[in-house]
Amino acid sequence: MSRLENLQHLNKMLLEDMPEYKAQAQSFPQEEAAQWRLFRSLVNVREPGDMPGDFYLLQDLFLQREIAAKGITRWRSLPSRQNGISLWKGDITTLEADAIVNAANSGMTGCYYPCHGCIDNAIHTYAGIQLRKACAEMMQDQRHPEPTGKAKITPAFNLPSRYVIHTVGPIVQGTLTQKHKELLASCYRSCLKLADESGLESIAFCCISTGEFHFPNEEAALIALHEVQVYHRAGGACHVIFNVFGDKDWLIYDQLLNEPE
Repeated sequence: MSRLENLQHLNKMLLEDMPEYKAQAQSFPQEEAAQWRLFRSLVNVREPGDMPGDFYLLQDLFLQREIAAKGITRWRSLPSRQNGISLWKGDITTLEADAIVNAANSGMTGCYYPCHGCIDNAIHTYAGIQLRKACAEMMQDQRHPEPTGKAKITPAFNLPSRYVIHTVGPIVQGTLTQKHKELLASCYRSCLKLADESGLESIAFCCISTGEFHFPNEEAALIALHEVQVYHRAGGACHVIFNVFGDKDWLIYDQLLNEPE
């Protein structure tokens, strides 16, 4: 089955599950790029829930091939910049680490905006619909929104990492406050604590809160590095990868990691 045929079959099954989108789906041409946008849009807006077993078989094989085609990076291949710390610029959905960190919202079930550019959307798209269902079940048990600064762990499903650690960073609206800084520091501490409790050897952090939540990039990087250095000085053994996607964050982390601890 070709990539286009895979997408067409997946979209047909999704539309049978969500017939309210059939009319809109007619505007997507029967070619790969459009059918990929349709697939991503449908899985982004779909509420958590089960699908027939053959859907999972087809989806999982398709997503794993998509990720492999982008190229998988193994965390052990990354050079250390400081003791127990690496810096990597790339797509976090292609990183083979014990855990990757997702910058989540308080609902914890992913981004529902079709094809949105946030990391939450990308992680849920490539992990597969199982991730949203797992997160929804976790939140149903919890019975309240996830507090800022805390963390939860789930399987990573189709991603090359073993787990996803979800944390809700602070939202900065206007002036950056000390409370914002304390909450962001708590995100890093919570993720590292969870990694240790889960026996993980490696964890990859995205730049928490610096995108849609508008935390200033330089201040966020200073907090992130400080918390990781404190963790390692206290005996923490989990290798940390700072994952950046753009040049701005690369330059910030590169400069900070060149400075003495």
